[in-house]
Amino acid sequence: MNTKPKLRTRRAARSFVISAAGRVLLFRFDLPDRTPFWVTPGGECEPDESFEQAAQRELFEETGLTFDPGEEVGRTAPKFTTVEGELVQADERYFLLRVQEESITTAHQTELEREVMTQHRWFALEELEDWPEAIFPENLCEMIETVADR
Repeated sequence: MNTKPKLRTRRAARSFVISAAGRVLLFRFDLPDRTPFWVTPGGECEPDESFEQAAQRELFEETGLTFDPGEEVGRTAPKFTTVEGELVQADERYFLLRVQEESITTAHQTELEREVMTQHRWFALEELEDWPEAIFPENLCEMIETVADR
């Protein structure tokens, strides 16, 4: 009998932050035991938070931006190993934010975020098609194209 332990469900809120120039904001994670990867702003929900509340909090912490997340525009459920080394089953909800300026502040990031989120960059979607490092979610361009007219 195969009794694999059940993975913890990690609820997370993430944001597609898209500039007036049509570029998307991503953060580069550099971890000692993994190859670098890029991901949208966001993170795990606190136990008592809704996805919308977590999206607001995480975006402010990571970028200094404040926004009303509005309706959910996407959802993914990847299995992955967290920065802390825990294998989880994610329930990630995505929200869309359009900004005029490509300007953020990282002054509100947590100590862990400052350690592992070493860069941020505004990407044109076509740059992501053959970017040499991993991008998450893996179908980021498709997801953004789906919500581009909202």
